[in-house]
Amino acid sequence: MAESSIEWTEATWNPLAGCSLISAGCTNCYAMRMAARLTLMGMEKYQGTTRKSGSRYVWTGQVNLDEGALSAPLRWQRPTTVFVNSMSDLFQEAVPEETVERIWKVMAQTPRHTYQVLTKRAARMRAIAARLPKLPNVWLGVSVESRDYVDRVSDLRDTPAAVRFISFEPLLGSVGDVDLRDIHWAIVGGESGPAARPMRQEWVEEILAACRRDGTAFFFKQWGGANKKKAGRTFLGQTWDEYPSTGMGIAAE
Repeated sequence: MAESSIEWTEATWNPLAGCSLISAGCTNCYAMRMAARLTLMGMEKYQGTTRKSGSRYVWTGQVNLDEGALSAPLRWQRPTTVFVNSMSDLFQEAVPEETVERIWKVMAQTPRHTYQVLTKRAARMRAIAARLPKLPNVWLGVSVESRDYVDRVSDLRDTPAAVRFISFEPLLGSVGDVDLRDIHWAIVGGESGPAARPMRQEWVEEILAACRRDGTAFFFKQWGGANKKKAGRTFLGQTWDEYPSTGMGIAAE
C-alpha cells in the first residue's frame, strides 16, 4: 500500500502497471509520466510500459501484472479507502478478464477495505461487472473529460455497483446538462502540470447544478494548472469535500 496525496482517497494499490491512450484526457496523464520515470530508475514492474515519442514518453499498451502487489491488501489490517490501479486501468482491453477476476477476489476477501476503481473503458466495465459478484466495498467509476465522453455515464448507470462515481478530471470542456441519476458521487478537477489545459468556472457550475438536482455528492478536487497548490481547491468561496453516504470508508461530510 502506498499512502496517497490524492484528495479523495487514502492509499493506492497497483497490481497492474501500464495503459494505452484512449481519449483527450490521456494526453498529459500523470501516470504515464511517472511510469516513464520509474522505468528509467530500473523498476522492473514498469519495463516496457512506455516509449519515447518526440520529446515525451507515451504508453505502449503493454500491461504488467505485479504478482507481489496482487495479494498485498490481504496483509493490510487497518481499514483503508484504496484507489485501485492509479497507474493503469483495470478494464482496458489488454487486461484479461481472468486478471480482473483475480483482483476482484482479493477485494472480496478484504471487506474491511473500501476500493475505488476508475476507468475510461466504461462499456467493458459494465459487461465484465455484470458477470462478477456485486461487492459492497467496491466503488466503480468512470472518467469524463467533456461532452464528447458523456456516453460513459450511461454505461456506468447500467453497471452493478455499491457506489457509482464519476471523475470529471481533467475537465477539458462543458459536459452540458449531464444526467447524474443513480450516480452517487462526482469529483471535479482541472488538469495539472506544465502543459495543463485550463478549466472554466462555468463548466464546474454545470456539474454542481446537476449534482444538486440529482442528489449526487460533489467533490471539488482542484483548479489545477502549472502550480496546482497556488491555484488551490476553493470553489465559489468554499471547499467541497462531499462523499457518498455509505457507512464505509471515508465518512461523508
